[in-house]
Amino acid sequence: MKTMKTMKTILILISFITLSSFTGIENDNNNELIIEEAVSSFSLVNDTKEKVSIHTGRGFVTLNKGSKTSITCNTGKEIRWANSGRKGDVIFKITSDMCGKTVKLSKFL
Repeated sequence: MKTMKTMKTILILISFITLSSFTGIENDNNNELIIEEAVSSFSLVNDTKEKVSIHTGRGFVTLNKGSKTSITCNTGKEIRWANSGRKGDVIFKITSDMCGKTVKLSKFL
């Protein structure tokens, strides 16, 4: 009985030490990552009168009239028209001033 009580005490002590090692430490780098993540994309709005298909650099997206999609802000990456699941002509290249903003498709037509 005494051995069981000692083992419980040791287990509780180990648990406490383990859990306390995960709390109370704040890293400023994490805050920077969150801020960077928040502005590392932009929204593309289909403000045209037609349904369109585009390739975002990561995949194909179909946008109805008035709908929008979020695109990763990889400066220099090309956004292209999509034709039957294939990449088409370049619509525009992503620039750093687009990051964190909403961009209208009609601007590039």
